[in-house]
Amino acid sequence: MNIGAISMPFSSSALNYCYFRSSCFPSSSSSFSSSLILKTLTFSSANSNWRMTNFACLSSSAESTTTSEGNTTSSSGVGPLQVKPKPKPWLLVGLGNPGKKYNGTRHNVGFEMVDTIAEAEGISMSSVSFKASFGKGYIGKVPVILSKPQTFMNVSGESVGPMVSYYKIPLNQVLVIYDDLDLSFARLRLLPKGGHGGHNGMRSVIDHFKGNRDFPRLRIGIGRPPGKMDAANFVLRPFSKQEREELYCNVPSQPVTQQPTSTTRIWKKRAFD
Repeated sequence: MNIGAISMPFSSSALNYCYFRSSCFPSSSSSFSSSLILKTLTFSSANSNWRMTNFACLSSSAESTTTSEGNTTSSSGVGPLQVKPKPKPWLLVGLGNPGKKYNGTRHNVGFEMVDTIAEAEGISMSSVSFKASFGKGYIGKVPVILSKPQTFMNVSGESVGPMVSYYKIPLNQVLVIYDDLDLSFARLRLLPKGGHGGHNGMRSVIDHFKGNRDFPRLRIGIGRPPGKMDAANFVLRPFSKQEREELYCNVPSQPVTQQPTSTTRIWKKRAFD
């Protein structure tokens, strides 16, 4: 599914969340579509189907039940279905700087988003390769790789490029999450493609994709520096206690599949304007 430009500001309306995990089960088919949804979403259950409105999602290919002969069959058993290749994983990359001195800084919100998703979905980030710490798992039925490049921000592409090449991941399944000075504080913007906007981490990623900009990105607004403060110093400052309380929410300590609801609260957001 194509991703349109999405912008999600805070408002005074009811609390919603910018990240959900859900599976859709069509009532008349054994196939399913699992979606990683990155937008404020309202949904309800009716006739065994999820009805979703106002959403954009990242989804894997539908899958089918395989017989012992290697052919796929429909739930009614009428004729073979076409065998579909195993879906490629989504790569979710959070940009930031490694090391304790950078923990909690504005420039590292990409790292924090990935850590939060990993905790909520029970994905271990213990693997180290491609100049990154990363983990493999699933969000619903969608295979994902979560990655935090350890190269320092300005050369993030040295990690992302080789990982994408090794796993042969289509660029439209690479979501890069990073901070943005040009977005007001706590505003999110999901785009299907675009330039680097002056962000050196994104500049490096695009360079290692040989100039290809056709991959989705989630920008997290950190606001502008106050007064005459230098932007380079501002992005390396930690959030204040008040800002952190506004930006984040508590995350379940166990995977979504063990929760009574079908949603995972990742990043505290309010509905659209």
